[in-house]
Amino acid sequence: MFGDTRMTSGRRRASAALCLVAALGLSGCTARGHDGFAPRLGAGPGAAQSTASASPTAASSSLTPQGASSAGTDPAAPRTSAGATPGSSPPVKPASTSAVSGVADPLPGMPLADDAANIYNHDGANMLSPVVAGFPNLVYVPNSNSNTVDVINPSTGAIVEHFAVPAQPQHVVPSYDLKTLWVNSDIGNALTPINPATGLPGKPIAVADPYNLYFTPDGKYALVMAERLHRIDWRDPTTMALIHTTPVPCSGVNHADFSADGRYFIVSCEFDGRVLKIDTLTKQIVGVMRLTPDAMPQDVKVSPDGKVFYIADMQSNGVWEIDGDTFKKIGFLPTGKGAHGLYVSRDASLMYVTNRGEGSISVVDLATRTVKTTWRIPGGGSPDMGGLSVDGMQLWVSGRYNGVVYEISTVDGHLIKKIKVGSGPHGLCVYPQPGRYSLGHTGVFR
Repeated sequence: MFGDTRMTSGRRRASAALCLVAALGLSGCTARGHDGFAPRLGAGPGAAQSTASASPTAASSSLTPQGASSAGTDPAAPRTSAGATPGSSPPVKPASTSAVSGVADPLPGMPLADDAANIYNHDGANMLSPVVAGFPNLVYVPNSNSNTVDVINPSTGAIVEHFAVPAQPQHVVPSYDLKTLWVNSDIGNALTPINPATGLPGKPIAVADPYNLYFTPDGKYALVMAERLHRIDWRDPTTMALIHTTPVPCSGVNHADFSADGRYFIVSCEFDGRVLKIDTLTKQIVGVMRLTPDAMPQDVKVSPDGKVFYIADMQSNGVWEIDGDTFKKIGFLPTGKGAHGLYVSRDASLMYVTNRGEGSISVVDLATRTVKTTWRIPGGGSPDMGGLSVDGMQLWVSGRYNGVVYEISTVDGHLIKKIKVGSGPHGLCVYPQPGRYSLGHTGVFR
């Protein structure tokens, strides 16, 4: 996120968000005092300022773009809810295909999560779905200031396509069915489809304020993080027609991830230090937590066993650990200045944390929940968002304030390439990637 250009207005919106919290009856969410939680290098519980209900008991469709209308309009009137989601390896086979070892009571319609110990077991090195197996390997870079997308050949580092999109493209997001990439232009109020078979764009579809985009694990809804509008919009994943909207009692709603069973998701709110827990079936907010008064939560990622949600915090310079079921803080990992993006290795043993404020990437051991090492970009930089190569041997991330893209070895952390792109590169997408279906962002797969 452009914290420097959007933070001021976001902070001003925080006081209004507090009033909305009270109106929603989430009385435990207005406290602003620091909870005194100590940073953790090992495991350990911490007190949480949260209001949460009990953990909620909670058909893929083709996303070929159709029915596009002019950008800046929103054709459907929604129903509204009142309130309250170094790791490289050779090809990996799923650890288990037995329903006995799978996730219990999953969201109806969600593909079987068949290994409760590793929900990423279909995302191993080179495990491409037949849907994407014929797509060319490319890196799609949205340049937020230039209002363009650069398409890079990762083998040569050459820019092979370059095209304009509506104003302020933020992220490039794979569709649930893996057949389309969506460029999120929040100021331009549009989603632009890209055909990953050709790397070329189609006609933009009018969507209000699409800062980021996710998909429910059953493939039923596209979730637009409408940051400026203070809401999450539930849309048809094919036409992007608006079906439902959930107002949020916070400022800067933008990143999320889903529980292992898909029945809830946890969302970060960048500008007032809050995270939300939302029931996937009811579309209701069931919990609100303030991390610290000055926190700036960013990317969200669930652990392979589904027991821990990791939330990068750009202001606290590390990663919070949240028990999703109880919705309580259980730890904090200091990583580096401006902790921002989170990426799980292909063998699900490590998590890469981009520290945008200091030009480094921390490597977290997910078994011990400790920082294993930190890699520093020569000369510094601003590593932001990105993704792993198909084999997991390289991590590609945008250099947000340097107008470049970094290719980094996941074997030893050395910089392989630094490629000049447009101004303000943000949520780049490496595509294709392994996985059966996409939950959105720049590549969250199961």
